[in-house]
This record gives sequence, C-alpha cells and structure tokens, in this order.
Amino acid sequence: MANPHFYRAKVSWTGGEHGPAVSYESYSRAFRVDMAGKAPIEGSADPSYRGDAARVNPEELLVASISACHLLTYLALAIRARMDVVSYEDEAEGIMQMEGEFMKVTDVILRPSIVLGPGADLDKAQALHDQAHRQCFVANSVRCDIRVEAMIVIREL
Repeated sequence: MANPHFYRAKVSWTGGEHGPAVSYESYSRAFRVDMAGKAPIEGSADPSYRGDAARVNPEELLVASISACHLLTYLALAIRARMDVVSYEDEAEGIMQMEGEFMKVTDVILRPSIVLGPGADLDKAQALHDQAHRQCFVANSVRCDIRVEAMIVIREL
C-alpha cells in the first residue's frame, strides 16, 4: 500500500472586500483558491445562485477534476499499452439536480475525443476507458465521507 499523499488548498471568501454578508440577495459570492506555488483560481457561485458567470464555480471545478483525472489515467494506460496518443480533448458535462431533498451533481458525462498513432488497437483503446474509470483517483472519491473541521470566529463590528 502506498503512503498517503496530501493535497492542500486554501479557499478564501474574497467577496467580503465588497462588504459583509448581511442579506442573501446582496452579498458577493466571490472566492479564491490558492495552492502553494500555483496561480490562484478566482471563483464564484453558479449564476443561478447569484454568482459571477465570468468566474469558475465549484460544480465546474468538480467536472473538470473528474475529466482531468480520467485523461491522465487514460494517457498512462495507453502509453503502457504501447499506444501513441496524438491528442485528447474532452467535452465533459455535469448534471446537477434535486435528489431527494438535496441538490447534487448526479451525473458526469465524459466525452473524450482521442487521436491515436498508427498501429493502435481500437478495441484495446476503447477498453482502456473502463480501466481508466476504475483507476481514476477522483472518480473513486466522489462518494466519500466528508469531514468538516470548522474554526468559527465572531468579529464584532
């Protein structure tokens, strides 16, 4: 068994720069994701929830994470199977809807378009998608337990 790997992200609500959150209708949904040594990601809620459409939202980040993990897993498997991958693009889509009493992402559909080099086995290349899905770290994690370790501070105005 491999040693655990740790991934850290600092997520900060930057909307407070426009004033405190005092009413649902008016507070900014802007946030920033910082990871050591990497460019920050500017995010917001989905426009349906009064977010900024020019910024990425958490649901898009989830879909992108699943798609990217599948891509990287597929590439590793294809290379090990001695297939040359010339290009790979995915038009991934996530579907969020009510399930019971909660909204949730119920489906993510990956639509990769792949070009392989000469001599590749088409049936094997197709079968690698099932294997990539089974081995994708993110896909294996989306139904995991979530633990919240909150630190709450009340700041008097």
